[in-house]
Amino acid sequence: MAKFIYSMQNVLNIKERLETQAKQEYAQMQGKLHDEEQTMRAILDKLNAYQQLAKELAMNKLDIAEIRRCSDAIRATEDMAKNQAVKVRIAQKNVENAMDRLTTAVQERKIQEKLKEQAFEEFKQELSVQEMKEIDEVVSFNYNNKDEL
Repeated sequence: MAKFIYSMQNVLNIKERLETQAKQEYAQMQGKLHDEEQTMRAILDKLNAYQQLAKELAMNKLDIAEIRRCSDAIRATEDMAKNQAVKVRIAQKNVENAMDRLTTAVQERKIQEKLKEQAFEEFKQELSVQEMKEIDEVVSFNYNNKDEL
């Protein structure tokens, strides 16, 4: 029996590897985004703590030096929050880009798989036609030789 050999199997293998790499990159970018978001939450928690401390200092006995230190810490933490917000947006864009590359890789792999399926169907049809020819030849041979016996 004839064996099906897909001539573009190496292309399909490459597409599968590219999809795997895209999946890994997407997972990595998701992890980085998660880390950046956690850092942002920590900074915001720190900012809230400083703001709460500033309120408490304003209500208690006025210690100008302590209030000034707290105000400086609030400003510094707000700057950190702004910088971290930029990092989060960059990480989000990286995730979106990785998702686009993954989507493209999946589509390309699926196209190659469809082409392989179509090639296999054509192979089966050709095999069926060839088998029919062989059957016809056997029947014809038997019919022609029947007269000689």
